[in-house]
Amino acid sequence: MSIRLNVIVACCEGGGIGINGELPWRLRKEMQHFSRLTRRVGTQEQQSAVVMGRKTWVSIPEKFRPLPHRLNYVLTTSKGSVFPGAEACNSLEDAIERYGHSAAGGTLWAIGGHSIYEAALKSPFLYRVYVTRVHASITCDTFLPPLPPGLTPVSDSDVSTEQQLEGDITYHYEVLQSSGDAASAAAAE
Repeated sequence: MSIRLNVIVACCEGGGIGINGELPWRLRKEMQHFSRLTRRVGTQEQQSAVVMGRKTWVSIPEKFRPLPHRLNYVLTTSKGSVFPGAEACNSLEDAIERYGHSAAGGTLWAIGGHSIYEAALKSPFLYRVYVTRVHASITCDTFLPPLPPGLTPVSDSDVSTEQQLEGDITYHYEVLQSSGDAASAAAAE
């Protein structure tokens, strides 16, 4: 199974990623960056996919669910849960397996929340972590789990290296690659 599992996350100083089930900021250009990256595919036969927790699904305004032009997987422990336009999965491994059977290889993006990030960061399929570092101290109640050791900064032609500014908030993008099995397999392709 040739799957790259990427994590994409925005966090502020202190690692905050959310408050009261919502993003703690409104950054339009950063959301466009998220959309552009999670939609890109390697070949015509591939389709990107996103995997998220139930709370992340609910936090997406209904008119944007499911996220368009991507397969959507929602992790839940509730049997019989229905997410219109998305597949319910009971674990990250379940989502990876389903995605592997539905696509000719490709990229599965872990988009939150905390427990999804935690599982993805420990997964042997982890390829890259795309982090938006928001240069602000913002009150949050949900935080990014610690990043695993051995991540190496890399460049991605679709990711700007310039500092970004929206309103009074500055931020920058980082791309970190795992030295694990998925990264090794991807480098061999």
